[in-house]
Amino acid sequence: MKRFGTPLGLIGRIFAILLLAILVEFGASTLLYERASQVSVREDEGRRLAEHLVIAHKLLAEQPPRARPALAEELTTSRYEIRWSADLPPPLRFAPSLDRIHHQVITWEPGLAETDLRLRLTPPTREGVIVGSLRLPDRSWVQFRTREPLHHLDFSLERVLLALTPAVALILIGGLMVRQTLLPMRRLADAAERVGSGSHEEVPVAGPGEVRRVIGAFNRMQARIHRLIADRTQALAAVGHDLRTPLARLRLRADAVTDPQVHDAIQADIGEMEAMIGSLLAYLGGEGETESPAPVDVAVLCATLADDASDRGLRAEYVGPDHLELIVRRIALKRALVNLVENALHHAARVWLRVREEEGRVVILVEDDGPGIPEAQIESVLQPFVRLDRARSRDTVGLGLGLAIVARAIEEEGGTFRLRNRPEGGLSAEIALRSNKSLQ
Repeated sequence: MKRFGTPLGLIGRIFAILLLAILVEFGASTLLYERASQVSVREDEGRRLAEHLVIAHKLLAEQPPRARPALAEELTTSRYEIRWSADLPPPLRFAPSLDRIHHQVITWEPGLAETDLRLRLTPPTREGVIVGSLRLPDRSWVQFRTREPLHHLDFSLERVLLALTPAVALILIGGLMVRQTLLPMRRLADAAERVGSGSHEEVPVAGPGEVRRVIGAFNRMQARIHRLIADRTQALAAVGHDLRTPLARLRLRADAVTDPQVHDAIQADIGEMEAMIGSLLAYLGGEGETESPAPVDVAVLCATLADDASDRGLRAEYVGPDHLELIVRRIALKRALVNLVENALHHAARVWLRVREEEGRVVILVEDDGPGIPEAQIESVLQPFVRLDRARSRDTVGLGLGLAIVARAIEEEGGTFRLRNRPEGGLSAEIALRSNKSLQ
């Protein structure tokens, strides 16, 4: 079930089920009641008509022809109009809808069966009046007409609304009771949303037995999850410390190597191992607490990264405004940009950092003139531990976590990250962040 294109929640679905059930019950009951009432009204109509016709037939038959018109006027009531005619009236067409009343009239007064009783509706509609005639013993005719429609049981809006009042009250009362019953489930859903953000909040155990069991299982599950996260963070921090300590000793001992080539090779290997450890800890979240968002001038940050690359003799250029502030996690964003810039510098001769603001968002582009990535593998390179040796050179440093770290960092900022090949050659990495964080 959907409401305005949006799937209904549990409470909404229960409301819909209650409403549907009550409406179906109301509709069926109203229909049956109306049909029963119509049958009852038609039976009463037939009985009253039979009694009146018997009286009129008997009295008019006893009077001489000259007195019959006046007597017919006296027999006319607010419900029935009676007329006498010496001539044969025009033939009356039998109406199938009046077969039941015709049968009831004959059943109530069997003597009318010999009077050639004829009935029809005029106008020929379901709600018309009954027009008919019957023959007197001298072959003159009594003509009659009902002055009211056959029945008045149309669906009245007032009657329908009155009947719906208890149904609406029942829906509201049932909805409030359902809402109160499902309140623990809503608290559980809110707590489940917060689990991913690192907060640990035990949900009060309440509600029906099934709900209480679900809440209890959830509380135990999130306790295990947070315990596993804490253990992993502690283990990663210890591993990082334990690995960096011997690496630092190796670096000091490498300084004692007199052969320049051997010394440089050792230092390069040590640097690569440190980069691997750093990227692994950054991806698994083993370094430090969660960073809080703060104002960051992304234009200055990108320009600084380009200048740092230029100072190292590499070709990097910044294109964009002088200042553009956003509220972001500075360390996470800087790590993502550094990964993109270093990746581009490793595989290309020239790199451009572009910053622009458009359509309510800030776009940061890191473009290069390198070999690019095969279109079929662009999505896969965002997965951790994936390296495309055929698209890039085989001496890539690291564990293949650089782009995965970027994707995760931008996702936590509520932005989007995508890769695409440039038509003129090279790769373009685009970071789009909401500009409603802007302080300008």
